[in-house]
Amino acid sequence: MGYLRERVAVLKGIFFVFLVFAVAFDFVIERHDPHFWGDQIIGFWSLFGLLGCLALIVIFKGLSHVLLEREEDYYDR
Repeated sequence: MGYLRERVAVLKGIFFVFLVFAVAFDFVIERHDPHFWGDQIIGFWSLFGLLGCLALIVIFKGLSHVLLEREEDYYDR
């Protein structure tokens, strides 16, 4: 665990390179007949996945504070 914490910048770089690769790959692949309106936009599904994950993190972090957070003296009572 300490090994990864010391190399956070390297991990972020790897993830961003992968994201750029996914969008760049979308320029190279052959387009098929679009089934959804997002199929026509280059990089749409990569961006959709990234924003979807970020939205899930924000929503469920907020829900966890509302549903799971207890008062400071909860266990003292």
